[in-house]
Amino acid sequence: MPIPLLTTPPPARTTYIIDQLEGERLSIPGSKGAFRILASSKQTAGGIAVFQSGAVLSDAPGFHWHAEAHDVFYVVKGYLKLWNGDKCRVMGPGDFAYVPPKVIHNPQLLGPYTETLGLIAPGDWIDFFRYIAEPFDGNILPEFDGRDLASILIPKVMAAKDQFDVNFVRPGSGEYTPPEVGEWLDSENVLPGPGEPYFLRANTGPRWLLGGVLVRPFINASQCGGRFGIASIEGSGAYSKDSSPLGRSLAFPTVDHCFVVFEGVLEVKLEGEEGWSAVREGQTLVVAAGQGFALGFGSRYVRAVLFTNGCGIEELIQTAGEPFEGFVLPDEPGSWDEGRFLEAAGRLGVLVDGKVVG
Repeated sequence: MPIPLLTTPPPARTTYIIDQLEGERLSIPGSKGAFRILASSKQTAGGIAVFQSGAVLSDAPGFHWHAEAHDVFYVVKGYLKLWNGDKCRVMGPGDFAYVPPKVIHNPQLLGPYTETLGLIAPGDWIDFFRYIAEPFDGNILPEFDGRDLASILIPKVMAAKDQFDVNFVRPGSGEYTPPEVGEWLDSENVLPGPGEPYFLRANTGPRWLLGGVLVRPFINASQCGGRFGIASIEGSGAYSKDSSPLGRSLAFPTVDHCFVVFEGVLEVKLEGEEGWSAVREGQTLVVAAGQGFALGFGSRYVRAVLFTNGCGIEELIQTAGEPFEGFVLPDEPGSWDEGRFLEAAGRLGVLVDGKVVG
């Protein structure tokens, strides 16, 4: 049975594909932007919400912080100015930032057209977007929505200030002095310790290779209390599926996986199914916790950004693989050790071909 191709997330925790520019689509009046929710609480047992957003040049929403919610920003197109605690950077394509709870932040899309990928944990926080926004039925975004954002947004926020985990602050009031935009530092190419806000420059950071699969973690679950992990995963159809450690069924009992495909064709085969399903550029694959699945790569180069609500396949690759010094996918897959792979799977509680290992 093929994986269903949907235009909005289903009402339960299951495996599905969301087509390009689809999802639960919302727009904040006057923002000249749109949100596309790909997965949220119902699909991840409350763990995370994953969404795409896009807008032309628009006003920043205001300086705020969350008591419990974690926030991330990954720039896909255009430029984003982000105040993140005591730092401010202009982020371009591939740049990443993590905002932990209680850190004051403020994102401003610089345009002329900017797209980002975001994650919120816990997933219920996405209800704030649903509250302040309205359904959007256009193609990409409402570029000529001339309504006044502040006059619509502020009364709504004030009316529900105790309902959602959003706490606004006035810059210069003694609570917070926004930092000036700073240059990127050479040190902003590593993953820091748990609970620290940070920026990560595009195409830097750690890289791990397991066979022919390259993973670049943007944040590991160990940095955010085990709540989520985010990484890019790359592979090639030029390698043999038979030699791939991910070509067998892997089941993560409590961890959901959300793959957003950026380049090439990602292939997936669910446990018990004969054929492979193709997930193409712009599409999103969500694999429900407990569902066994194998991954393949259907074109010469494939890249997807992966969001998990715990230690998922990105953690398995890091644990079983080796640090990689190169910056691009190699021409030949690296060697890998079956015993080490099974040991890592057992340590993470992963079922391999339906069996407990380790």
